[in-house]
Amino acid sequence: MSETITTPHRIRSFHARRGRVSPQREASFQELWPAFGVQVEERRTDPEAIFGRRVPLVVEIGSGMGEATASMAAADPDRDYLAVEVHYAGIAHLLGLVETQGLTNVRVARGDAITLLTRMLEPSSVDAIHVFFPDPWPKAKHHKRRLIRAENVAVLRAALRVGGTLHCATDWPEYAEVMLEVLAADPGLVNTTKGYAQRPDLRPVTKFEQRGIDAGRPIADLIFRRT
Repeated sequence: MSETITTPHRIRSFHARRGRVSPQREASFQELWPAFGVQVEERRTDPEAIFGRRVPLVVEIGSGMGEATASMAAADPDRDYLAVEVHYAGIAHLLGLVETQGLTNVRVARGDAITLLTRMLEPSSVDAIHVFFPDPWPKAKHHKRRLIRAENVAVLRAALRVGGTLHCATDWPEYAEVMLEVLAADPGLVNTTKGYAQRPDLRPVTKFEQRGIDAGRPIADLIFRRT
């Protein structure tokens, strides 16, 4: 998760943490990071140099443990997936999935997604952006930390090609309402449906999402297209 870089005092929507990793996963990270890892830096980078080919690019912000990323990429081999995460354990786990599943169209970027979109990738170069179950920051005093807010949505939209899609999902009803309002207010985005969208078959139900469903929380998908 990330936020705007327009001021030197940014309000971060994430707390980077290492978390516990097993010795096996640590060894896997050290082995696989050079081949499949991308460090977010403030310099332009051509996706072709990262993936070795030029096809439509999907950026997933906050890939968590990576199960959804791996599943979607495996079912969508004609597009490349760049998963952006800050938590070490999730990055290490996804790298392991990339290896065990033989995924050639996935890379894992470590760092601030907004920096990646504004400093590394060219404007209007991304085919789709996924923001699945970002931290809802439920306390009112923390709402300013939410990823989906107007200034960040403007950054996400600018990164998309014309016709590209921004797909968000949440299991927090109040945040879903805010997402819908903020996305609908952006002048360069149009909703692909009336209100919330049906979950596309390509987006798998994750373990995290299933826990929300089991707890009775409604799942909201929002899919907007850049005009």
